[in-house]
Amino acid sequence: MTDEVIQAIEALEHMTAKQLRERYAEVCGEPTRSGNCQWMRRRIAWRLQLRAEGGLAERAVARSRRLAADIADDADLRARPPRDPVSPQSSTRTVTGPLSRSDQRLPLPGAVLTRSHNGVEHRVLVLPHGFDYGGQTYRSLSAVAHAITGSHWNGFLFFGLQQKARKGGR
Repeated sequence: MTDEVIQAIEALEHMTAKQLRERYAEVCGEPTRSGNCQWMRRRIAWRLQLRAEGGLAERAVARSRRLAADIADDADLRARPPRDPVSPQSSTRTVTGPLSRSDQRLPLPGAVLTRSHNGVEHRVLVLPHGFDYGGQTYRSLSAVAHAITGSHWNGFLFFGLQQKARKGGR
């Protein structure tokens, strides 16, 4: 690394947040609204070093882009595994019992609800006493949403049968 780059990086330590934002825009070619001085110093220093010594090889950049695309296309990627790793086709998740039709948000029996999740379209048949998904009967839409995602969801929100409440009670 040249003495110029080292001096430029050392000068970042004495800059205010406003000065760092200006330097960031100058060096990176885009503005930032960040107030995190340490983050801006690191980004600016990295960019200065990149300019002085060159970036990654084209082969490494192409491989990184391929890996990122593979990760983005992976529909089964999750941060945590589901607590109950039972597949939606397993008969151990069948729930039967009376279903209250007093909720006006529920469509009539025979309706099919569709929802795309992680690139897969899921279809749920509304039954008189539950919901059929993957050959199993669930008592609530929330149970179906949980079977699909592996996490807790409000079934009405998941299937778009209810709008999220607005802030301010309106």
